Amino acid sequence: MDRAAIGKVCLALPGATLDHPFGDHHDAYRVGGKMFVMVGQEGGVSFKVSDIAYEVLTETGRARPAPYLARAKWVNLPDPEAAEGWTDADMADHFASAHAIVAARLTRKVRAELGL
Repeated sequence: MDRAAIGKVCLALPGATLDHPFGDHHDAYRVGGKMFVMVGQEGGVSFKVSDIAYEVLTETGRARPAPYLARAKWVNLPDPEAAEGWTDADMADHFASAHAIVAARLTRKVRAELGL
C-alpha cells in the first residue's frame, strides 16, 4: 500500500484528520487529536495495535516495534508497498483497529462531538 492509499483508507474513518507535526514529509492521521497512524519521510508506516497484536506481529516478524512509539504498543512496516505477507486489506483492517483503539480512549464528550 502506498502513501496515497494509506491516506485514503485513514481519512475514510470517522472523525479522522491529517496533519504534519514533524514536517511536510510525515503524515499523521488522528482521531480526536490523537494519532493512530503515521507515515514517515521514507515511506514507512507506524500504527497503534492492541497488546496482543503487538506481541504477535513483533514476535512473528511481520512488523517491528515502531521507533520511539513501541512502549505505547505501536508497530512499524519500513516499506508497506513491499511488506511480505501483508495485503492492502490486512493493512486497512489494522488501520481501522488502530482508529478504534485510540477513539475508545477519547472522552465521552469528544466521541460525541465526532459522532463516534
